[in-house]
Amino acid sequence: MSDIEALKREKQALIEKMLDMQKQFIEYEHDHGVSGKDYWASADGLLANYRHEYLDMANRVVDLAHQIVGSSRV
Repeated sequence: MSDIEALKREKQALIEKMLDMQKQFIEYEHDHGVSGKDYWASADGLLANYRHEYLDMANRVVDLAHQIVGSSRV
């Protein structure tokens, strides 16, 4: 497997995890409701690290996409 193929696989795995996280968030929101305070400052449960983890994965996906096509992030 080439380096590009490995990057593509990593990117796809992250996207799948992000979609799963979105699904879990939507289910949680429908079942419990989510206030702004919950979303931004929750210290427990699903939302405790949600934003940070999701943002880290999203940034990694962007970085991988740039690596795959040989461009750079500005």
